[in-house]
Amino acid sequence: MDILDHFALQPAGRRIEDLETPVPIIDVDIVERNLKRWQQRCDAASFANRPHIKTHKLAGLAKYQMDLGARGITVQKLGEAEAMADAGIEDMLLTFNVIGRHKLERLAALARRTAIAVVADNATVVEGLGQAGQSAGRNISVLVECDTGAARNGVQSPQAAADLARLITQTAGMTYGGLMTYPKAGTRQETAVFLDEARDLIARGGLETKVVTTGGTPDMWKDDGLAHVTEYRAGTYIYNDRSLVGRGLCQPSECAVHVLVTVVSRPTGDRAIIDAGSKALTSDLLGQTGYGSIREADDAIVREVSEEHGHVDLAGISRKPSVGDVVRVLPNHVCPVSNLFDRVVLVRGSEVLGAVRVDARGAVQ
Repeated sequence: MDILDHFALQPAGRRIEDLETPVPIIDVDIVERNLKRWQQRCDAASFANRPHIKTHKLAGLAKYQMDLGARGITVQKLGEAEAMADAGIEDMLLTFNVIGRHKLERLAALARRTAIAVVADNATVVEGLGQAGQSAGRNISVLVECDTGAARNGVQSPQAAADLARLITQTAGMTYGGLMTYPKAGTRQETAVFLDEARDLIARGGLETKVVTTGGTPDMWKDDGLAHVTEYRAGTYIYNDRSLVGRGLCQPSECAVHVLVTVVSRPTGDRAIIDAGSKALTSDLLGQTGYGSIREADDAIVREVSEEHGHVDLAGISRKPSVGDVVRVLPNHVCPVSNLFDRVVLVRGSEVLGAVRVDARGAVQ
């Protein structure tokens, strides 16, 4: 099974230097190592791997993840789900509340052709999901989303989870699918207490919680608090990024994506300008100083960004790039980068393999 078998590669030149910048380049050898290592971890720990495709947004990589053993995939928005369904992927968990007539109609259409499951954290969402299920002609599996510290969506107590689970079973067009959470990093034990209590309360009401799904790349290698987890959702691990290097969770050699850029100006001896700003690197900091680092310039920092300009700080740097040099930026947060480009380029080391379309690019509705 070759990772490249899942892609229809488009011509992109033969050498890194031939590529038009800015463009993300993805080293498939690093991707393969990252994916296989995590799948082995899931298999050994006896929980299912349900990777989040919002990091890469590529149907080919989603299929490869499933070929390696992932049970299905996680999507965040209907647009992502539709792109993956168009590629033939049926087993999906949508981890964002679906609200509004247009979105419920789209969900019903997806439910007719896939086994998509969804989440809810309030009665209004449940009511709409029931209508979508009835329209689709099948019961949609609905998981109760629990806020266990991340302060996103989610019921606020185990009792509220039990109450919502009961409402789900009483609503036509759906079935109770289990519990879902995205915990705050470093709170796995507290999360386990919440989920265990919710599961027990739900059981007292006569319902079985078959799925307990958690996620998050920062804590994915920790064993604590996983005793009753049935599946794990992680996304960034497929590529890794500068923020994870900064947290000591991976090495630079384990980062599969760099944004290839060109030095377009050297206004001073201590400053270079590259052709990538916030529209290519994102403005996310994630605890980092600057917006990326440049490998070929002794890890010089992209200190500031405007929309199209990246300001590289060369003070104290011995290997200073010249105008016209093509260099690689390790981005702080790789997930938004995937959503900023129509195409990405697959490479193997310095060998250019070809370009691929980002299937779910811009799928934020």
